Amino acid sequence: MPKQFLTLKSAPVLHYSLHLFLEKLPSYCKEHGLSSPSQVVLVMDPKYQPEYQPIVDKYEGRLAFANPGKELHDSARPLVTIAEIEAVVSDAQSVGAAVLGVPCKATIKESDDGVLVQRTIPRARLWEVHTPQVVKVEALLRGFEKVEKEGLEVTDDVSIIEALGEPVKLTKGEYTNLKITTPEDMDVAGAILSDRGEEEIKLV
Repeated sequence: MPKQFLTLKSAPVLHYSLHLFLEKLPSYCKEHGLSSPSQVVLVMDPKYQPEYQPIVDKYEGRLAFANPGKELHDSARPLVTIAEIEAVVSDAQSVGAAVLGVPCKATIKESDDGVLVQRTIPRARLWEVHTPQVVKVEALLRGFEKVEKEGLEVTDDVSIIEALGEPVKLTKGEYTNLKITTPEDMDVAGAILSDRGEEEIKLV
């Protein structure tokens, strides 16, 4: 089972992102006189879409399906905060593109064969990149055109902007915005949610 469908405390991992973008963020924006996202696009394998159709129906006009492709927030990161979203959106508005990240804390070794160390990479210049990634639509469309035309390989959305030779702002986020990858990550995420006093998630 894909990790975004695993149960984290009261709900599947995916539901925390949906709840944030469909409930908490709009409420915050309304309270502070800000514009909230007009629509959330749920990038999901078609075989899982029927299970989520009731949620799409509940948020008709605000939530829609798209088949897998490019997404700007990874739902395996259920702990992103409104403050982080606000910061990365602000940076993207100023620069054109921005990505959440944190300075690398670990020592990074490079290896050609996975057995012997080739060199130690200075971590002072290294950032661990998170999501959301925020890109102006016009620049993203130009980037997609360039990637397709030149057959470029890109690893994320801001890599497309890098390929255009345009700036991408690093927005410092929180180390708690972890990606659910291992069973241990579920335990850590659960502890963070408990510490935050997160309410129970119910989308339907």
